Amino acid sequence: MYTRPQKILIIDDDVELATLLTDYLTLEGFEARSAQNGLDGLTMLAGDEFDLVVLDVMMPGMSGTETLTKIREKYKIPVLMLTARGDPVDRILGLELGADDYVPKPCTPRELVARMRAILRRTASGENSNGPVQVGKLAVDLSQRRVTYDGQPIAFTGTELALVEMLARHAGKPVAKADIYPRILGRPMGRYDRAIDVHISSIRHKLQEFAHDDIAIESVRGVGYQLIARGDSHQ
Repeated sequence: MYTRPQKILIIDDDVELATLLTDYLTLEGFEARSAQNGLDGLTMLAGDEFDLVVLDVMMPGMSGTETLTKIREKYKIPVLMLTARGDPVDRILGLELGADDYVPKPCTPRELVARMRAILRRTASGENSNGPVQVGKLAVDLSQRRVTYDGQPIAFTGTELALVEMLARHAGKPVAKADIYPRILGRPMGRYDRAIDVHISSIRHKLQEFAHDDIAIESVRGVGYQLIARGDSHQ
């Protein structure tokens, strides 16, 4: 059976880097296209079907964070941000706005592809899914890319969905950050790395809107996080 190559959209004003990445991704079996600014990137995204966006933070005109905000208004597509090395503000802001992960620049094409493959594997429908999981009124079905509370759908990004599913499968038990990072982001946890913390904060906010305090994600000091349903056996 023919399977189309996974399509990647690169949005970066650095023409030389975008060309390098496009050529490398093509050699790796992807179909890659590039745009030199956020507006053109949004136009391309609206006119074609892509599997992942690689988005630079520092761009003239419409910045990467502004572009990401526009993307998240319409699309659930995974977004990998390219951020300035040593600038945690850009990384945290990108994650808070809905990016799935980030790679500090300069980076090697090999590292970028490794991060992309990790995100694409995780967000592929049904892959590594062990079937739906239910915790109280919270239902998570990774194969359908769907989370509901008492029947009401909750909109999560791909990374948030995978993280909720992992915590739900271990409901009532702490899940270590050291286990979350390779499973969810495809990389080990770095020193001072807050990526998962930011994703957890976003998940908590969305759960609170629907479940109020019936479903909670608690921090376990020195370990990680655990998801609990108030008043059930996991309390």
